[in-house]
Amino acid sequence: MSEILVSQSFPSGQKLEIARGDLTTEQVDAIVNAANAHLMHGGGVAAIISRRGGPAIQQESDAWVRDHGAVPHHQPAYTSGGNLPCRYVIHAVGPVWGSGDEDRKLRQAILGSLQRTEELQLTSIAFPAISTGIFGFPKERSAAIFFNVIDGFFRQQPASTVKLVRITLFDAPTLQAFLDGFEAWRNKNQAEDV
Repeated sequence: MSEILVSQSFPSGQKLEIARGDLTTEQVDAIVNAANAHLMHGGGVAAIISRRGGPAIQQESDAWVRDHGAVPHHQPAYTSGGNLPCRYVIHAVGPVWGSGDEDRKLRQAILGSLQRTEELQLTSIAFPAISTGIFGFPKERSAAIFFNVIDGFFRQQPASTVKLVRITLFDAPTLQAFLDGFEAWRNKNQAEDV
C-alpha cells in the first residue's frame, strides 16, 4: 500500500496526491505505464507492470499496435490491468530527452492519459514520473509540467469523472524532485489567488 505524502484538493472536489510506493499495487481505476510507441514492455516501469500484470497486458498491447499502429504522445493506448488491482493500464508514450520538443510531448502524454481516463468513465488514476527514468527527462522539469497539466485539467474540467490523480513514486531522488516541485507549484498558486 502506498503512503500519501502530500495532497491538494481543488474547489471542484478533485484531488491531487503524491505517494511513495509501488505503482503496481495501487488500488485505483487505472495506472499509467510509461511506454514506448510500439508498446514493447521490455524495460523500466513498463517491464515491471507487464511482469506483474501477467501475459494479458503484452498480448493486448500487441493487438492495439496491430489495430492502431504506433502510439502517439497525445493519444495513449489502454489495456486491461491483467492481474493488477487496477481495472486498466493506460500506456502513455513520453519523450526521450534529446529528441526535440520534449516539454510539449510530455504535456501531451499527461493530458492524453487524463482524457483517456475520462473517456473510460473512470474516477481515479495513478501516474509514474513518465520519461524521467531510462528516457532521461530531468526530474524537476517533469514535476513542474505534471503539476501544471493536472492543475489545468482540473480547473477546465471540474465536472470530469476524474476525481483523484495520484503520482506514485518509488525512488528517493524522483520523489524529492516531485515534492519540491509540488511545494513550488502550491506556493505559486497561493500567491496568484491572493
